[in-house]
Amino acid sequence: MSFLKKFFKNVFHDGQIHTDQSSFENLSEAQLDAHLRIASYGGFSLTDAVRPSFDLQVVPSAGYRHDLYQDRNSGVEIPVIMAAASSESMMDLFIDLLDPLGHEVDVVLETSHDRESNGHEDLYREHIDAPVLKSILYDYEELLLNDGCTGIAVLNPGIPLELQFDEHKLLIMYGQDLGEFEEILHSSGVPLSQDMKFITEAEHVHSSRDEYLKQFDELKYRLGIDETY
Repeated sequence: MSFLKKFFKNVFHDGQIHTDQSSFENLSEAQLDAHLRIASYGGFSLTDAVRPSFDLQVVPSAGYRHDLYQDRNSGVEIPVIMAAASSESMMDLFIDLLDPLGHEVDVVLETSHDRESNGHEDLYREHIDAPVLKSILYDYEELLLNDGCTGIAVLNPGIPLELQFDEHKLLIMYGQDLGEFEEILHSSGVPLSQDMKFITEAEHVHSSRDEYLKQFDELKYRLGIDETY
């Protein structure tokens, strides 16, 4: 089986709202194969989870920027940091970014493995010790890095702060005081780039494999999650 067929097995496109015509249309299998094999851009390495558009509407790069999220119900604005890191440092950075959340946290597993449903499903676990969580997450590093249908959010409602490691393998931090997160990004060599664009802001494709669904179910069991939030 070609790399292309492996990549598109259980793959969905979710970036097409950004463009009237997909950049993947009218391409030969060889062209698609070559594009999807490209795993790095200028020293920035992607995981297997996602690839940019064929015409590179956004060129993947490392960096972070500040944003604001406005709650639809209350109108309250919450500061946000969005970050992208190269795949070789991504997992360690994610684990380091858990530290500002404290010693006991809540976890939300996000899945879009069910292609018959729209969006994704959130599975919630309250009150888990951060060291225990970190150990479990390292056991499922391959899944978290390379499955384009798995995301995770870790939060402490008492602070409140939240860290998301989403399906696109972006790191997204929410809270009124994000200073500790920013210090960790600086110390990890992730540069501030306020005008940078992320892969989510243009057409892109996700990838998953059958074995990742099995691993997701195992991770759910390890975290003691059995109900939809």
